[in-house]
Amino acid sequence: MGDIFASVESEVRSYCREWDTVFDRAAGEWLYSEDGRKYIDFFSGAGALNYGHNNPLLLEPLIAYLRSGSVIHSLDMKTTAKRRFLEMFQELILVPRDLDYKVMFTGPTGTNSVEAALKLARKVTGRHHVLSFTNAFHGMTLGALAVTGNSMKRQGAGIPLNNTSSIPYDGFLNGQPDDLLWLRCALEDSGSGMDKPAAVIVETVQGEGGVRAARASWLRALSDLCRHHEVLLIVDDVQAGCGRTGTFFSFEEAGIQPDIVCMSKSLSGFGLPLAVTLFRPDLDIWKPGEHNGTFRGHNPAFVTGAAALENYWNGREFESQIAARAAQLHAGLATVAGKIEGSHVRGRGLLAGIYCPDAATARNVSAVSFASGLLVETSGPQGEVVKVMPPLTISAESMAYGLDILCEAVRSVTGELLDPMPRIHRREVTGVGTR
Repeated sequence: MGDIFASVESEVRSYCREWDTVFDRAAGEWLYSEDGRKYIDFFSGAGALNYGHNNPLLLEPLIAYLRSGSVIHSLDMKTTAKRRFLEMFQELILVPRDLDYKVMFTGPTGTNSVEAALKLARKVTGRHHVLSFTNAFHGMTLGALAVTGNSMKRQGAGIPLNNTSSIPYDGFLNGQPDDLLWLRCALEDSGSGMDKPAAVIVETVQGEGGVRAARASWLRALSDLCRHHEVLLIVDDVQAGCGRTGTFFSFEEAGIQPDIVCMSKSLSGFGLPLAVTLFRPDLDIWKPGEHNGTFRGHNPAFVTGAAALENYWNGREFESQIAARAAQLHAGLATVAGKIEGSHVRGRGLLAGIYCPDAATARNVSAVSFASGLLVETSGPQGEVVKVMPPLTISAESMAYGLDILCEAVRSVTGELLDPMPRIHRREVTGVGTR
């Protein structure tokens, strides 16, 4: 029959071109192809699998729920699974962080969450303009695409993307002048020609835009500026949230409280579709049914999402575990980056990467890594960053194993003689993830 994927599936497919194999099963940080090859996953479903593949702490409650005859699809009706998720989210996430947010179930993906946030900001303020940042990525539907920086993705819209403006992200101008100077002047000068925006939308770490991490001081300045001018601040935490940067929300380190927060990806904890938009209670001016969707009530995702919160976010112990693995990751990446002229490590927590001055180097490192059994993708406008996102639950041994492969891939691509890294011989972790 030949390659059914090539003959039937659309040309729009992308990841399967870079990782040309047929995956068959998965466990923890490991993926297995149908021909028996084993891969360590430093991709984590683009951030949708923060707790690894088929995590038993989430799998068993899901299986029990499915066998019980409980409700699977429910639009936005009340169910026991939704109640449990909301209770866990309020008790374990919002209350300990002194956050007073309403929870809106928007539809299954991150772009649905962003669309709802943009629509609400415009509805509340009565203003239409929204500011976003250089190299931002917020989704592929038209509203989210209008606040996305990537020109290739924007061109796919087929129509003009209006009512938004892009402004410099932290570091885009190399700090000269202050990256927020233009925004500050434009908001304060009635002659700037810029309509007062309804909102500013920002990622604290630009995952798709090159793994650029904003400084906490910059985020605080942005928050203060928005508050002073009564402009709503939207934080897109779709990829950087759910513990990926070390705390449940990526903005916690900066000590800010956004007006609106977008979440998806690892919110279900299991790779099941689930997205929410959080916002201050006084912003909740929706009329019933004014923004809806068929797949807002995905109860299996509520089950695994509640299990993830209960097992990993009941206290601060998990954050310490993430911090330890993040320190290991950044140390390993720094060793590799130090041997590539002009490169440096980017990111925060377990959302990190190596910037390569030559984008071809990053692409080749990703390709050689895959051939050697490691999944890493590239990021940035030219694909110039080797992007690394292992599961938050990864062991120290598996982290070392993956870093070893990455180190060898860089050596193969660049011809550099790298200093030996602390290594775990691959045969010592063969059984990891198979239990």
